[in-house]
Amino acid sequence: MKEHYQGLGHVAVYTRDMGQSIAFYETIGGSVLRRGSVSTPAGEKLLALVDLGGVTLELIQSPTPVSMEEGNLPHFAIYVDDVDATAADLRAAGVDTFLTPEKRVVPGLFGGLENWFFTGPSGEQIELLKML
Repeated sequence: MKEHYQGLGHVAVYTRDMGQSIAFYETIGGSVLRRGSVSTPAGEKLLALVDLGGVTLELIQSPTPVSMEEGNLPHFAIYVDDVDATAADLRAAGVDTFLTPEKRVVPGLFGGLENWFFTGPSGEQIELLKML
């Protein structure tokens, strides 16, 4: 499976206020790479990719309040060469914790992407990510 992995895609960070978070990360030397949104049943989820010293943060403002008692890092993403092949290899290795029956293809977000989430043994979410 490791032949599919291409590096850390991003670290997701929940934010209560997108504008305030962007201003903070720009103040400490970050720069916004892209902005977007995803429609959800609860409303628009705001997203921004911010480069901070070579690490990409995905800022996420949920349309509804998100509990931050345990922190605000909802997932991490790993770039892969092929989302389907990586998922097949993971399933062959016994991983059966994918959160959806198939990958998502989002052509309009951040220039287009494919992703598929699964969970680790402690409930941590891991995103397989291929930018289009």
